[in-house]
Amino acid sequence: MTSRSRLIACWILGPFYVAFGLLHLAAAASFLPIMPPYVPEPLLVVQATGLAEIAGGVGLLVPRLRRWAGLGLALYAVGVFPANLHHAFGGVHVPGLPDSWWYHGPRLLLQPVLVALALWAGGWFAPRPFKKGLDSNI
Repeated sequence: MTSRSRLIACWILGPFYVAFGLLHLAAAASFLPIMPPYVPEPLLVVQATGLAEIAGGVGLLVPRLRRWAGLGLALYAVGVFPANLHHAFGGVHVPGLPDSWWYHGPRLLLQPVLVALALWAGGWFAPRPFKKGLDSNI
C-alpha cells in the first residue's frame, strides 16, 4: 500500500470521526443507554468521546498530527469497545438502532479493523508484502 492509500484512508476516516464526534455532542443523551453501569459520569464520558473523535478526525487531516491522531483513534476504539459489548449483550434497546445480531455482529467484528486502520493511517505500521519462499506455491 502506498502513501497515497494512507492519505485516502485519512480523508475517509477523518470526516467520519468528526461527524460521529459531532453526533456524540449533539445527541449525547441518545448514547447514554449503551454506557455500562460501572462508568462514572456517563454523560461527561459521552461528551469526552465526542471531543476525542473530533480531535482524532481533524488530526488525521493534518500531516504533523496524523501519527498521534491515528494512535489516539485506535485507543479510542479500544476504549469504547466495552460500551459496544454492553449494547450487544446487555439487552439494551436504543431507539433508532436495530436490536438484531445483523447489526451487533458486524459492529463488534469491525472494531478491531477500525483499530488497525487508524494505526495504519497514522503510519504506525505498514502491511508486509508476502515473501517468496517455501509457501509461495500455496
